[in-house]
Amino acid sequence: MKKLSLSLLCLMVAIPMVAQKKLKVVSTASMIYDMTINISGDLVDNEMIVPIGGDPHKYEPKPSDALLISEADQVFMNGLTFEGWILKLIKNSGSSAVVDTVTAGIDPISHSKYADAYDPHAWMDVSLSIKYIDNIRDALIRLDPKNKEAYTNNHKAYKEKLLELDSYIINRVKEIPEENRVIITTHDAFAYYGRRYGIRLEALMGISTETDATSQDMVRVSKAIEQYNVPALFVESTINPKIVEQIAKDNNIAIGGELYTDSIGGPETEGNSYYNMMKHNTDTIVEALKGDKFSKTKFQSQSEKSNLPIYAVVGVCLLLLLIPIVMRLNK
Repeated sequence: MKKLSLSLLCLMVAIPMVAQKKLKVVSTASMIYDMTINISGDLVDNEMIVPIGGDPHKYEPKPSDALLISEADQVFMNGLTFEGWILKLIKNSGSSAVVDTVTAGIDPISHSKYADAYDPHAWMDVSLSIKYIDNIRDALIRLDPKNKEAYTNNHKAYKEKLLELDSYIINRVKEIPEENRVIITTHDAFAYYGRRYGIRLEALMGISTETDATSQDMVRVSKAIEQYNVPALFVESTINPKIVEQIAKDNNIAIGGELYTDSIGGPETEGNSYYNMMKHNTDTIVEALKGDKFSKTKFQSQSEKSNLPIYAVVGVCLLLLLIPIVMRLNK
């Protein structure tokens, strides 16, 4: 009887522990991951595949990613060829997770060169991000209907915040003189942003970072700089800035700052959420194109740090040379 009572007690303790296990939701990229957190709160276990600062265009999945997908209940992907590796990863993982494309219902921008290819960077238009969060909310409710009210309320609050951000960007861009409303970056991630907020775009590469810039691209961009009297170029947080820096040097103009496109920024940056990355991008673009303020990029900061030891050595050498001269003068 005591053994039976003990077994029942163990069972009664174990049942709530099993019931408390959270559903696992996996997002492919950091923007989607951040949006999902805003809708789900702590009701689910949120994970992402491409780490912050990583480039989803070029990402190569690891065995641990397959394990993560295999344990997921829900997978959110951007689609529109942004994560060309994701469907194969899901298949190889053997996952039974529900997979939703968060750009469903968005009318995408067609690729300028290739038929049936589309620009995946729809999140760069904040008004379109509302469709992202609508899709996330609906998927979470289907997955976890008992928490429908919480998901609905979180969505409503976040939507209001994003609509305010959309208005903020519209008004800030109006501060830029019309003739200077030109963004020049490494790859073509700002088409949706430009269409929504009225800015012309010139990029060295296409919509994917897997292509390389050619000499013709560099000539085309240099002509655009001269034609539109562009005051500054921009580098992107996930892409090597060398080509843009060289073009800026050749055309004697500034680097206006660093923009977040295919990833949000790290915890210590101004772009550490979807909301913050879009606000940071806008503030950086507006101030640079007005010619008021050029933000220092992490690449410039790293370069300055790497030069510190050189400056120290030079300083010590100068000091050693000056000591004998001072001593002679004192005699």
